[in-house]
Amino acid sequence: MNLIRLLSIIRKEIIQISRDRRTVGITLLMPLMQLVLLGYSATNDVRNVPLAVIDRDRTPASRQLVEAYRTADYFLVDFDVDSEAELRRLVDNGSARAGLIIPPGYGNLLAAGQTSPVSFVLDGSDPAVAGTALANAQAIAEAKSTSLQVESAAVAGQTGDPGGSIDIHTQVWYNPDLVSAFYMIPALIGLILQFTTTNLTASAIVRERERGTIEQLGVTPLSPIELMIGKMAPFMVIGMFDTLLILGLGVLIFGIPINGSIPLLLLVSVLFLATTLGLGLFVSTIARTQQEAQITSSFIQLPFMYLSGFFFPLAAMPRVLQILSYAVPLRYFLIITRGIVLKGVGVDALWPQIEALAIFAVVIMGAAVLRFHKSLD
Repeated sequence: MNLIRLLSIIRKEIIQISRDRRTVGITLLMPLMQLVLLGYSATNDVRNVPLAVIDRDRTPASRQLVEAYRTADYFLVDFDVDSEAELRRLVDNGSARAGLIIPPGYGNLLAAGQTSPVSFVLDGSDPAVAGTALANAQAIAEAKSTSLQVESAAVAGQTGDPGGSIDIHTQVWYNPDLVSAFYMIPALIGLILQFTTTNLTASAIVRERERGTIEQLGVTPLSPIELMIGKMAPFMVIGMFDTLLILGLGVLIFGIPINGSIPLLLLVSVLFLATTLGLGLFVSTIARTQQEAQITSSFIQLPFMYLSGFFFPLAAMPRVLQILSYAVPLRYFLIITRGIVLKGVGVDALWPQIEALAIFAVVIMGAAVLRFHKSLD
């Protein structure tokens, strides 16, 4: 081995890398971004679970129970509803993840030293959140029962256990056995579509530019919008095929129940594909090589993956990351796929997410078209 030749090639590579400042900058920023995002988002310590309350007793005792859940730091008592139909609507659209139902006569039974039943409903579509919420709900009820018994004993001047207690009955909706596969497989549709179509679009157009064929297409009678649609149409077909493939294998291999409308899921997938393909097209207009396109694509997609709720529950993240997640299209698509497949809900419950995806599709595609047109000129 000749040391001089070796040092020469090392020097040449350093010079070549230093000239590609954009790629160097992204590769240096990517570990920092991953550290920050994973450091704050990689947790299953679920808190602040949205809770809806049906208080049919309306006594000081029932209000004390609600306050016990509010002050426990595990639940956010965001909704005071009057019926189970309203509670189901909130759970269906994702506004509430749990429900506390206090029956009439709750306070009288406790005052008489008897056991009072209370119902606690959980959205089982997310097993991580549901499992933690279930354990916390039972712990809070047990702690409140113990507190009531101690207070009763103190008032009566006894050391026995004369006070009433709370018997909490839990019910898990949509995924009673808390099977993780039922939660993950529908979400894989969004994750696979995002990575596959974005990378394919970005690489394909950059490859055309490297070969010089994109300029040849530019001098044809095709308009930029026609050229863009022509480039993206095959990837749209691939994305729809992947959607059907994942659903089919999920049913055959994992026994995933599909409770909602498959045509609705496919229509929403078209909206989501417009955002991922538009993102890939936008990346292709700012990247000069396929390697740079792949690195840039990964740099953009990693935050989308971490902040979408795919791996880690959004309820467990800091508030600032929860706010940032609203700028992630994948977040809305995961809510839609899980809602359709597991809950069987329709447009009424999912309209806010569908509307958000439509806005993202228009904005991202518009930006990609403008940038693509400029890059051809």
